Amino acid sequence: MKLKLDVAEMTEDFFGDAHLLGIVAPVRDYQFCWQLNRQFHFNFRINIGLEIQLNKKNRNYYFPVYEHKEPQFYRNHYIYKNQHDGEYLLPEFRHLDFLWLIKGDEVPSQLIADIQQGIRTISGVQLVVELTNEKIKHKEHLIF
Repeated sequence: MKLKLDVAEMTEDFFGDAHLLGIVAPVRDYQFCWQLNRQFHFNFRINIGLEIQLNKKNRNYYFPVYEHKEPQFYRNHYIYKNQHDGEYLLPEFRHLDFLWLIKGDEVPSQLIADIQQGIRTISGVQLVVELTNEKIKHKEHLIF
């Protein structure tokens, strides 16, 4: 008997309480997270256990994930690097350097607006945009 993993259901569960921002900022990932930590008084740290591995063209590509937890709000923030060695985590958004995923119980729209505004003040940031679920073709690449 073969068991089949229902990726669609997994993806729906994962993104049920999530918001995703796309960011154009041609800087190194650790520098960007350092700037975010200063701007928002967050504590983004790389989480090796969440690193995304994609296999394309008989080669493995690794995409680091940085994490910040807000336990008082039961909310987590994740920064994904969208590009590694010429491959993209979300190929439909090749122009984006980073993805900021916010997951949690309640994510007020004012928080999203404040984060977008704060990101725009960071040196090197050229664009911040909220990505709607319908536009993301490869959602399964973001699931850890």
